[in-house]
Amino acid sequence: MIKVIASDMDGTLLGNDHKVAPETLKAIHEACDAGIRFMIATGRNFKGAMEELKETDIVCDYIVGSGAEVRDQKQQIVSTAPLSMELCEEIYENLKEFPVSIIFSSGDYDYRIGTKKEIEESFLKQIQLFHMDTGQDTDESAVLSSPLYRRIVENTKIISEFQELEESQVSVYKVFLYSNDLEMLEKISKKLEKNKKLAVASSFKTNLEITAVEAQKGPVLKQYIESLGYTMDEVMVLGDSLNDYSMLSMDFGATVAMENAMPQVKTVSKYITKSNEEFGVAYAIYGVLAQIRKENAGWMSEA
Repeated sequence: MIKVIASDMDGTLLGNDHKVAPETLKAIHEACDAGIRFMIATGRNFKGAMEELKETDIVCDYIVGSGAEVRDQKQQIVSTAPLSMELCEEIYENLKEFPVSIIFSSGDYDYRIGTKKEIEESFLKQIQLFHMDTGQDTDESAVLSSPLYRRIVENTKIISEFQELEESQVSVYKVFLYSNDLEMLEKISKKLEKNKKLAVASSFKTNLEITAVEAQKGPVLKQYIESLGYTMDEVMVLGDSLNDYSMLSMDFGATVAMENAMPQVKTVSKYITKSNEEFGVAYAIYGVLAQIRKENAGWMSEA
């Protein structure tokens, strides 16, 4: 029987407007009322996750930074798996030859290194990604005047060289890259994947996300749920992108890909639900609740 539900956010729990739909929120509450523990498993940092959840009344655990940080239902930090500063420097040195802004993400701020042009391009690309399929205008002038652009700028510290990051003594949970040059991103991915201390994934085809190999959603979720007394077969996980692959490819009780998921993700998942725009998370939750009611009814009749 499913006792824990862990859901990705962007492209999964959230619609294309990056909000939790009332239909999805209702399903989550019904699951919690039935005794199911709800968890978030996202590539966002905690601050970024809370920007979209603060207007909801969801009580949940948080696996953020793709597993680099775990917080309990009281939002207290349980564990962290940051990139060491030595690994950050190694990533930086490997990427210096490529014309792309490097984003070092901590729990509070993003630290961006690059030329003015590279940083502006990364801002624009990040915003355009988060406006995908919403029908909103994504030309440069519209992006620059958007509230999301201002929020990202406010949460960013621009630095000129790696030494400034080193001196800041922040814990870096993830490194992000955004670019339209897919061939370049592929070269970068292959180069970094040679380092077995790193995990390289993506949420979109135009980005890369680099974490410590220990910071992957699947293994971190397994460790956390077992520390709470649950077993893998009691967990349902939902996701849509390659940073969900480690979670969906593991033998949890139910691994559910969204209809809008990347093909590689669908291939390894046991089930496919409706898309994020069709409230696929709610659809999957109601399937679990129906199964619980069926099992309870069977037990009652046998008694």
